[in-house]
Amino acid sequence: MADQNRTRTQRGPVTLVLRFVVIAYVFVLVIWPVSVVVQRTFAPLNGQEGGFGAFVARLSDPAVVYAFSLTGTITFWAVLINTVFGVGVSLLLVRYRFPGRRVLSVLVDLPMSVSPVVVGLALVLAYSTGSGWFGESLASIGINVIFSTPGLIMATAFISLPFVIREVVPVLEEIGTESEQAALSLGASGWQTFWRITLPSIRSAVLYGVVLSIARALGEFGAVKIVSQGAAFNGETATLLIQNRYGNFDESTAYAAAFVLVVAAVLAIVVVNLIRKPEGST
Repeated sequence: MADQNRTRTQRGPVTLVLRFVVIAYVFVLVIWPVSVVVQRTFAPLNGQEGGFGAFVARLSDPAVVYAFSLTGTITFWAVLINTVFGVGVSLLLVRYRFPGRRVLSVLVDLPMSVSPVVVGLALVLAYSTGSGWFGESLASIGINVIFSTPGLIMATAFISLPFVIREVVPVLEEIGTESEQAALSLGASGWQTFWRITLPSIRSAVLYGVVLSIARALGEFGAVKIVSQGAAFNGETATLLIQNRYGNFDESTAYAAAFVLVVAAVLAIVVVNLIRKPEGST
C-alpha cells in the first residue's frame, strides 16, 4: 500500500501535465474553433442583425432549405444502403470462410484511407456520360449518375461504408454461433434465425454504426464536390452551401448552416453515448 501511494505521489505532477497538454490540445483543435462558429452564428455580421430570430431567418432561405433537404435525402439513402449491405457483409466476413475473404475485409476499409476527392474523381471516370465506362449505357435508359442525386448518394455511401461493418463484425465474433445453431437445430429457418437471434444480438452495434454513418454523411464535402454541380438549387448540399456562401461573403448564412451541422454532430455523439451506456453498465 505504501508503495502504491508513493507511486501515485510520484506520478501526480506528470499526470497533471499530461492532462493539461491533452485539454489544451483538444481546446485548440476542437473547442475553440467550434465556439467561434457558435458565437458568430448569433452575432451581428456585416451590418446584419444577430440573434436567434436572424438565425432562423437565414435558415428559412429557400436555397438553404433546398441544401439541407438534399443533404437529408442523400444521407437517408446512403445510410440505408450501407446498413443493409453492412450487416450482410459483416455476416459474410464472420460466418463464412471463402477465397478472397481477407481482400474483401481490406477493401471495406478503403474509404477510410482514400481521399474523398479521389472517390469523386473515380465516380466521374466510371459514370460520366462523356468518357465514363458505364455513363453512356446508363444515360441511354434514362439514368444519369454524375451531376445528379444518384451520384451524390453513391459518393456518400462510399465514404460512409465502413462504419456499420466495423461495429457489427466484432459483436458477431463475440457472440459466436451457439444460439444460431440451436435455433436452426430446433427447426427455425435462416430468416427466422436472423430476425429473432442474430439481429437482436447486434442491434446496438448496428445503431451505433448507423449514427456514425449519419454524422459522416452529413459532413461529407470532397466527394460530393466532384460529382455535384454545386450550385444553388442544383446539387448544392449543406457543406457546399457553406463554402459557396462564405466565398461570396455571405458569412452569416455560412455560419448558420455550419452551426446546424455542429448541432447534428453533437447529437450524434450524445446518441452514441446513450447506446453504449447500457453496455458499460452491465
